Amino acid sequence: MPYQKSKVYYDGSHYIAIPQENFKRKQFNRKRSKTTTTIVDQTKQKFETVYAESQSLPKRERKKYIAEKLQIEFSTTEQATDYVEQNMERKKNNLAKRRVRLWRKIYLQEWNYFVTFTYDSQKHTEETFKAKLRNTLKHLVSRKEWKYIGVWERSPDKQRLHFHGIFSIPQMIGTLEQINDYSTKSHKKQMTYQNTHFLKYFGRNDFKEISSKEIPQAVRYLLKYIEKSGEKLVYGGDLPTYLVSDILDEDIICPIGIVDKKALLFDDFTCVDDGLLMGKVSTNIIKQMPKAN
Repeated sequence: MPYQKSKVYYDGSHYIAIPQENFKRKQFNRKRSKTTTTIVDQTKQKFETVYAESQSLPKRERKKYIAEKLQIEFSTTEQATDYVEQNMERKKNNLAKRRVRLWRKIYLQEWNYFVTFTYDSQKHTEETFKAKLRNTLKHLVSRKEWKYIGVWERSPDKQRLHFHGIFSIPQMIGTLEQINDYSTKSHKKQMTYQNTHFLKYFGRNDFKEISSKEIPQAVRYLLKYIEKSGEKLVYGGDLPTYLVSDILDEDIICPIGIVDKKALLFDDFTCVDDGLLMGKVSTNIIKQMPKAN
């Protein structure tokens, strides 16, 4: 058994193991003086604020806009431009890492609904809508074992606030009722299912059942918003990134990755928990295995 307690993830096509000796270690920066830290943090905060403002601009104009806004923080235009270049690259790399982590979490769970909650000005302010919806979902996570990954978004025309997400709902609350209405997006009548509990306390909502084949499309729908607006994904429930398993020799196809630090596994590899054979990988076996992030 070459690999013990390896982190295993599914990439949409194959299972891949990361041996324990190749886990990434946290790196700590050297201590900086309080004055230097304060200046750096203030400049970064200004960058984040201006970066958010620039989202409505064409891509070619964003860097120039941000550099001009931050010019006062630097001695020369070149310094401001270099700083913006470095931080734009940082944002790009962070987004790529979030995408990778998201897909690994997605494939380790079972999802059954794509849900949209729409802000209703007759029931809430935007602030109370967000706060109370987050609190309600928090209770459903702890009491009903719900899980979700979603994002806040505004409609293009009316700028009305929405929350879109994929959900794992083992125990539904309220009742799903079929309604017929008109879609302003597709310009035709549509049939949707609204949850009576959320309709009463929050307003319009849409619960759409999804199959495993529809999950990738739903996730790309969420990613479209975080790339467009810079919003971060909202996670709820226990959503690990990896299952942890010992790996048998006969389950390894070949080493892969940068300098062969990972192992490509057969699709029916045997899950092993601390030396105990749990069975061939499956939805039920994955639920029983230890997890990690």
